[in-house]
Amino acid sequence: MVDSLTPEVSDRICKHMNKDHSDAIVLYARVFGKTPEATSAQMLAIDAEGMNLTVQANGTDIPMRISFDHTLVDAKDAHHTLVSMIEQTK
Repeated sequence: MVDSLTPEVSDRICKHMNKDHSDAIVLYARVFGKTPEATSAQMLAIDAEGMNLTVQANGTDIPMRISFDHTLVDAKDAHHTLVSMIEQTK
């Protein structure tokens, strides 16, 4: 069965990322969101096309949309894509 990117799956992924991988979200904002001055960030939603973040930079909250390099097919694809994006920052 495919675990499609429903709002419930998006919420689960966001909660996990914000709790356990907040450093990764900041990296997404700095590298893929082209905001190197980002000091913190939260993932608000993820869908097949990208993720919505709120990023703190220079004392301001910035809404940010980061698109993926392909359309995600399911939650497993989301996991692999998010991990791959971190690898690309190294």
